[in-house]
Amino acid sequence: MTDTVPTRARIDALRRTHIAEYPDFPTPGVLFRDITPLLRDAAALREIIQHWKTLLPEGVEYIVGTEARGFVLGAPLAYEIGAGFIPVRKAGKLPGRPAALRYDLEYGSAEIEIPENSLPAGARTLLVDDLLATGGTAAATLELTRRFGVEVLGATFLLELAGLGGREQLPDVPLSAVWTIEN
Repeated sequence: MTDTVPTRARIDALRRTHIAEYPDFPTPGVLFRDITPLLRDAAALREIIQHWKTLLPEGVEYIVGTEARGFVLGAPLAYEIGAGFIPVRKAGKLPGRPAALRYDLEYGSAEIEIPENSLPAGARTLLVDDLLATGGTAAATLELTRRFGVEVLGATFLLELAGLGGREQLPDVPLSAVWTIEN
């Protein structure tokens, strides 16, 4: 195991070999990008995490990861930079009285929750998820996170699907992505 940051060429090669594409899933006209091949290859995942952490702002105290793939990717990023990890869950998955937000998506609505008292006011946070497409979930996560009175340093994604309007949903937040794909 090494902590050497891979080259950009190597990172781009990993996208071609470790992100599977499924046309017409879950509905006709959608091209689904599956990160399972990346997750099952420990060495490749390690390379991505080493590269990804170079894209992050300084001083992050907490990574806020959205269920479920934001957990899988956000937790190792938090570990690598020495930050805490806060899960954003689907409604009904947390005990107590979590902070909740209902929001609209292109295909319906959803509700997310953050554990109560999980983020101290003023904490320097970073949002992490696997994919930025239309931006609905990312915008909702941002709004819910800000209710704790934190400083959001940015949002970062494994994949950004350019042209679907995701960036426009987060206009005042610095964004980064390991890979940006024209959709």
